[in-house]
Amino acid sequence: MNAYDTGSRARRLPADHIRTRLSRPLLVITAVSLTAGIATGGLSYLNRSADQENHVDGTAAWGIHVFLLAATIALTVVAIRRRGTPAFIAMLLSPLSTTAAQRLIRTLRSILNHPTALLRLIVGFLPIALLIYSPFRIGIQILGGLDPNFTANAWGGPTYLGAMACHYLDAALLMAAAAFLLDRLLLPVQELERR
Repeated sequence: MNAYDTGSRARRLPADHIRTRLSRPLLVITAVSLTAGIATGGLSYLNRSADQENHVDGTAAWGIHVFLLAATIALTVVAIRRRGTPAFIAMLLSPLSTTAAQRLIRTLRSILNHPTALLRLIVGFLPIALLIYSPFRIGIQILGGLDPNFTANAWGGPTYLGAMACHYLDAALLMAAAAFLLDRLLLPVQELERR
């Protein structure tokens, strides 16, 4: 079973039980990051320039994003068919789970006892930073993207909806990659309980 509760046991869990498995501290960190991003985006929008930027052809990157969307949909369908919907939901929420929090805390506490714990944390710093930064960046785009200059030459631009769709897809894929790496890096809870 995956250390983030996405295995066979998670397949049998109803959605309300999955919600009770979320870590409050990780949810608070995510909410603070998102809220700070929304505030920053709002300030950016309030201080927007009156001069309008011109859209430059080729900056929208629609081709790669259509490919990424198709690949994401295909992988989602495969994951749901293999694991079922409850396990897929658990997998999506796994970076915010109590198991993820326990694995991070126990890896931190085992730096002196486990030979690879410090190296795992050093390598895991970037994925952790990405998981904390991504809600902030998503929040910025909610209000900041209302400024036409913000989306003029953005991926998916020049429209607000196009830019948000591409940036949110990118954020989701980067967060999924970060969670995947952390799942491989953080020490399993079971291994540390045996020590």
